Amino acid sequence: MILRQRSVFAHCPSIHAVSEMGFGFRRLAARLWRRRIGHRISERGVPNRHFVIAMSALTQMVVCVSNERIAIFFRFVAAGIAAAAVSPVSAEDGSPTLACVAPLDFARFAIPLNHVAERISARQPITIIAIGSSSTFGMGASSPAKSYPSQLAVELRALLPDTQITVINRGVNGETAQEMLSRFNHDVLAAHPDLVLWQVGSNAVLLDKPIAPTGLLIVEGLRQLKVLGFDVVLIDPQYAPKVIATHDEYEVDLMVALISAASRDMHVNLFQRFALMRYWRVTKGLPFSAFLSKDELHMNDWSYGCIAELLARAIAEAATRVALP
Repeated sequence: MILRQRSVFAHCPSIHAVSEMGFGFRRLAARLWRRRIGHRISERGVPNRHFVIAMSALTQMVVCVSNERIAIFFRFVAAGIAAAAVSPVSAEDGSPTLACVAPLDFARFAIPLNHVAERISARQPITIIAIGSSSTFGMGASSPAKSYPSQLAVELRALLPDTQITVINRGVNGETAQEMLSRFNHDVLAAHPDLVLWQVGSNAVLLDKPIAPTGLLIVEGLRQLKVLGFDVVLIDPQYAPKVIATHDEYEVDLMVALISAASRDMHVNLFQRFALMRYWRVTKGLPFSAFLSKDELHMNDWSYGCIAELLARAIAEAATRVALP
């Protein structure tokens, strides 16, 4: 048994090679996605050979790696390859058996989450505050456990099993950016979070609020969060008939653009919920009933879960990203 273990580790690559192979695995995952190789993990019970090759290589890498953050990184890459190899099941009836499908970029942030990374390295617990309106509260979900913050906690604990993670839901139905800002001191800052997820913008559009002032409020909110050193992720509006049809998409497109500009100017990450849901509808051809509740505004259990899964993968990767020497 000892001799076998030595033979395995004798073939382990250097840390530099680990980083280079990480990029190779990401390219493989992208290729699986673009070409839809095999479309499923298995066909008639036989595993897709590309999937098997990728997962076997990753298993070997995880056996070799002793550094905790690098091991977490490869667990994330494995999840990305698995997601890329799976295609969505037909959703004509809004079946809850749909796979969570999205381009790989939706599960990756451009900016590392340095504060969260420091907490993971120090083996310290992580507190995440999710502030927003009804999409954060979980309107349309069958239970509080199906809201995106609740499902995010489950996903993150699976990806970061050695880290204690708490996700606090501070969503309030119907709120605008101004009302959320008024709650920052009590509902966000007082909790001393390591990461803040701020879902904002939908109600300004629905209530015909001026878009430009809302953009200024978002910038001010980001300034308050960043000055205290928190990692921040913005989440933009949902792509739903009640949002886009009534307003002919102009106002919501403007809101999405302003939020994107605010994230770029303030150097924070953006989770593009609007683009993701439009991708489900326009590119994948899913009916709105597959990812929205019956009110054609709020999300449902499946879409809350998919967003939680993608967010968790993005957070874990950005907090454990392996820097090349």
